[in-house]
Amino acid sequence: MNCKITGTGSYIPNVVTKNADFDQHEFYNLDGSSFPHDNETTIRKFKAITGIEERRYLDENLNTSDIAVIASQKAIESSGIDPETLDYIIVAHNYGDVRSNSIQSDTVPSLATRVKAHLRIKNPKCVGYDLLFGCPGWIEGMIQAQAFIKAGIAKKCLIIGAEALSRVVDKHDRDSMIFSDGAGAVILEASEDASGVLSHESATYSFQEAEYIYFGKSNHTTAPEDIKYIKMHGRKIYEFALVNVPKAMKECLENSGKSIKDLKKVFIHQANEKMDYAIIQRFYKLHGMTPPDDVMPMTIHELGNSSVATVPTLFDLVRRGKIDNQKLEKGDIVMFASVGAGMNINAITYQI
Repeated sequence: MNCKITGTGSYIPNVVTKNADFDQHEFYNLDGSSFPHDNETTIRKFKAITGIEERRYLDENLNTSDIAVIASQKAIESSGIDPETLDYIIVAHNYGDVRSNSIQSDTVPSLATRVKAHLRIKNPKCVGYDLLFGCPGWIEGMIQAQAFIKAGIAKKCLIIGAEALSRVVDKHDRDSMIFSDGAGAVILEASEDASGVLSHESATYSFQEAEYIYFGKSNHTTAPEDIKYIKMHGRKIYEFALVNVPKAMKECLENSGKSIKDLKKVFIHQANEKMDYAIIQRFYKLHGMTPPDDVMPMTIHELGNSSVATVPTLFDLVRRGKIDNQKLEKGDIVMFASVGAGMNINAITYQI
């Protein structure tokens, strides 16, 4: 028995925020000191490092669970399944529903419960739960779902990655320009087909790395200290990812029994263009090779970093032929890989 993706869906928000829209922001360092450059220089350097030109934000009337529902509906339609036959609904996110102009996260009931309710699924044996695993949450949800299927306790699972990071960013922090909103979902089913999940790798590094991404006060010294925002130590994350992600990807590929020459695409978390390219270069270098030009599809330039949503959204767009010069064919070997808060790393080798 294999575990095969039979449907995909995504939701890309309508509100487009370009780099130039940050020109009037007052940016400060973590210690509250002023930036040494004017905003034009800061934004230019940001673009050179991250590759991000614009990002997407939710409309004010939408929340994370709402866009998770939309992506799920598309995945269900794509797969052709009856949603009443779902055994699990797994929603990967990090901050729950944070309403526009609010500072409070709402996670009760769980987002998975809300998704199930809005999908109008009556079957009580369809179990929904939330997964907090940083940016690699959707891939970890896939790993858990395939474990359920392999164990014989599930046949069909809905795995969603959804996040509205625009609701938890500090406008005085330059890193706020990285983050965006979005949702992606897949249906994973038991299958006798030779395709599907071939191997996986997952790890948590917390001895020294637990606080690389955290919730902290605003960079503006006069802001209320009891209001928290997403924060990160970018340089530490960059160095950590370059050392550890390629190794995890290599182990994952080796466990699949496939060769690096068989690998057609790597769907990597859209965190930072420079970092992603460096990870791919090191991954191929571990095999004594250089990466093919088209092996790594990218959406970060237009969509930014939507955390758990980046990988499933990217996969859905490529699967539907929505990214230029990127396509998938039956039998292709691909990899999903991510790194994020925890610090967590994971990867899946998958055959289309």
